Amino acid sequence: MTVEPERARELALALPNTSEAPHFDRLAFRTPRKMFATLDASARDMNLMFDPDLRDFYCEQASYAFAPVPGGWGRKGATRCQLEAVDEPTLVSALQAAHRLAQPGLRRR
Repeated sequence: MTVEPERARELALALPNTSEAPHFDRLAFRTPRKMFATLDASARDMNLMFDPDLRDFYCEQASYAFAPVPGGWGRKGATRCQLEAVDEPTLVSALQAAHRLAQPGLRRR
């Protein structure tokens, strides 16, 4: 039950209208509107830009793989996914959820 960082990158880039760009020491994945995920290949984790409800859902359903990002970003919904603990279908679901929130015309609460 593990997703390699390169596979996580491929899954994120497979979503419609997604581009990749450097973001500090991470890779960022974004729609034309906003960033929905970041990847740290060396730490083997991915941060997903959820809203608080999605953060709570994934952290409750798969606590072995998901946890709030510490601090203010986590309170807003940002969620860390440990790639060594998550299976691919769960990561795909999480990426799709974060991607939907980043689509034009949708607003965070």
